[in-house]
Amino acid sequence: MTTVTGHTKAIPASRVKGTSVYSTSGDKIGSVEDVMLDKTTNNIMFAVVSFGGFLGIGEKYHAIPWSSLDYEKKQDGYVVPYSEDQLKAAPVHDLDDLTKNDGYAARDAAYDYYKAPRYWN
Repeated sequence: MTTVTGHTKAIPASRVKGTSVYSTSGDKIGSVEDVMLDKTTNNIMFAVVSFGGFLGIGEKYHAIPWSSLDYEKKQDGYVVPYSEDQLKAAPVHDLDDLTKNDGYAARDAAYDYYKAPRYWN
C-alpha cells in the first residue's frame, strides 16, 4: 500500500542508509547515515544525516525529524523543506551524542529547531 504522496509505507533501513539528501533548492547537502528508532513507541526518532567531511573525517551529523524527509524519485534521494542557511545553523552532533540519554536530547533539539510535529505527544 502507498502513502498519499505515492510512497510505500514500509522500507528497509538498509535501503535508506546512504541515500542522498537535498535542500529545497536542489543542492545535495549530505546523505542518510542512519536512522534512530524509539523502541518504546515503535517510531523512527530521526534520521541521522551526515554533512561535509572527507572519508569520515570532519563529518557533522544532524538529527532531522523523519517526517521532514520526502523521497523524490527523479532525484533518487530525500528532499528536506529547509534552506541551506537553516541546515547550516541546525544543531550538530557527534555519533555518541545521538544516542546519549536514549537519544532524547538530540531528538528534542531537532524537533524544537525544525518546529516539527512531535510523534510522541
